[in-house]
Formats: sequence, C-alpha cells, structure tokens
Amino acid sequence: MKPSVVVPVPAIELLNTQQAAEYLHLSPATLEVWRTTGRYSLPFLKLGRTVKYRRIDLDEWVQSREMTSTGGQQAA
Repeated sequence: MKPSVVVPVPAIELLNTQQAAEYLHLSPATLEVWRTTGRYSLPFLKLGRTVKYRRIDLDEWVQSREMTSTGGQQAA
C-alpha cells in the first residue's frame, strides 16, 4: 500500500465587512449599499447572518475596475 500524500491547501483569508472596507479604503456603509443594491458585482459569502469577503475576490474585483481613460472604457 502506498503512503498517502498530503497536499497543503492554501488558507482562504476571509474578511468581515469592516476589514474589507478598510482593505478597499471604503466605508463599511458603502459595501453594505453595494451588497444590497447589487451596484457592483463584488462577491461575498453569507455564512448564517455573517457576511464575509475573500481577500482574493477583493483583489480580483479591484483589478477588474482598471480603466484606460475617464470615458468609461475598462482595460481589456
């Protein structure tokens, strides 16, 4: 019988609304409005009554907001 190989799984860093807001330099109220209105497609997790954000999702969302001009064209 071959020995089992354990592959480490990277930890997923979860942030609460306050931490996510600080990370994005926004107010928690802004994230709450975006979350309830769907203004931006910023992914979040709902764990019971708790809202969490994955740091990697926040990073990807910030990158998706990159613009090439003030005319509203997003970078490809």
